Amino acid sequence: MKTTDSDLVRKSDGPGGPGLPAQRTAPGTPPPSSDGPSKTGGTLNVFSHGVLVIWAFLVAMPLLWAVMTSFKDDKSIFDSPWSLPDRLHFENWSRAWTQAHMSEYFLTTIVVVAGSLIGTLLLGSMAAYVLARFDFPGNRFLYFLFIGGLSFPVILALVPLFFVMNNLGLLNTTHGLILVYIAYSLPFTVFFLTAFFRTLPTSVAEAALIDGASHSRTFFQVMLPMAKPGLISVGIFNFLGQWNQYLLPTVLNTDPDRKVLSQGLVQLAVSQGYKGDWSGLFAGLVMAMLPVLGAYIIFQRQVVAGLTAGALK
Repeated sequence: MKTTDSDLVRKSDGPGGPGLPAQRTAPGTPPPSSDGPSKTGGTLNVFSHGVLVIWAFLVAMPLLWAVMTSFKDDKSIFDSPWSLPDRLHFENWSRAWTQAHMSEYFLTTIVVVAGSLIGTLLLGSMAAYVLARFDFPGNRFLYFLFIGGLSFPVILALVPLFFVMNNLGLLNTTHGLILVYIAYSLPFTVFFLTAFFRTLPTSVAEAALIDGASHSRTFFQVMLPMAKPGLISVGIFNFLGQWNQYLLPTVLNTDPDRKVLSQGLVQLAVSQGYKGDWSGLFAGLVMAMLPVLGAYIIFQRQVVAGLTAGALK
């Protein structure tokens, strides 16, 4: 019988691949099992998902309870705190909005946070771009100076900051509080955006400069749009910190007509005394939470993209 080359190749094909001899195992030896890693991975997935479910429950339950309580009357809050409201008491929200002056606190907070957020992103992005893209004497010193601002407790600067603001005539003013918020938020903004600008491609900026664009035009029209995910991420973090800020406005903003939302909530809680409007207080608390939750829900994808952009590149 004549044997061809194709028959030899076919006969020599084994589990090791074409043209390789088949692997031999000793009699009675069980074949290798691949269930070990999959079982381990499945156990880890179940454990991680369980931890996430517990964490989500711990975070969501207080929020849902506060929303539910804001639609109850004062008697139901104490008699049945965990039950659903018998009906939706929308008068709690209207009473908090008008009688507790939450509308005025809301407007003041929006003006202060909007002005400080725009100023923080503008100045922080400009400083971060220079520190990330240009080498000059003192570059690292300025960078670490901003980093040092992250480790400096704000409470230690309250007394000298009060006298500085008083000497400048900026106490109890909206623009003075905006300037303090900008200075408070700049260290983290510069730290975050400096690392982000370093991940952006240098060739794009060089091409714009070769085409005749100035450094300022390159920054505002080329590099700043490319840094949009990072700007949104750091903007969300600054928005959360500035919206919930209480210590700085308490010291620097004592005018009752210019109080921000956090001061208004504390005043609403303290002024109740023994005859408290707890339903109105919870309604005001939910009002203060809604803008923060809405901003994060709308921009959650951009926040994740900005946080992971540096790692992916």
